[in-house]
Amino acid sequence: MAKRIITISREFGSGGRFIGEEVAKKLGIAYYDKDIIGKIADHAGLSPEYVQESSELSPRKGLFAYAFTGRDATGKSMGDIVYEAQRKVILDIAEKESCVIIGRNADFILKDRNDVLNVFIHGNMPEKTERISRLYHVTEAEAVKMMEDIDKRRRTNYNFYTEQKWGMASNYMLALNSSELGYEHCESMIIECAK
Repeated sequence: MAKRIITISREFGSGGRFIGEEVAKKLGIAYYDKDIIGKIADHAGLSPEYVQESSELSPRKGLFAYAFTGRDATGKSMGDIVYEAQRKVILDIAEKESCVIIGRNADFILKDRNDVLNVFIHGNMPEKTERISRLYHVTEAEAVKMMEDIDKRRRTNYNFYTEQKWGMASNYMLALNSSELGYEHCESMIIECAK
């Protein structure tokens, strides 16, 4: 297989991270998710904890407040600095090797490359709620709240930095409902499309 980069954006609770990890294993290629945080932190000169919180999720504010939060004299916010470092790290990784990259606006950052398969994984509310409740040991109500909060913050970050709408099918080559298809079928479809 020629060099191939697969980006996976996902709704919280849809299993996108798990699906991406399995795809990488089955294809024998690198997998980047939380481990990319250290590289971004080094590049930005920030702590990994700060980068983890801000590289994919917006602060708990709306888009308007996000746009004007904590800007310096050059007009850059800490979020902008993290995004620029994230962008550089993702571009460098894509130059070096075939891989699966989870989230972090990688689909948009790599949009001009012809060796990228951009995937969006979503799911049905009952399955996502059950999965989050089980994985995080929370009630169904808490799981729904977590989904709403995390997906809202992902959406705000994505919409701000990409000027596109997060989750809109036209931004991706492949949009899969993991609740309807199941994880293994999603994995098979991604692998087939990556060939």
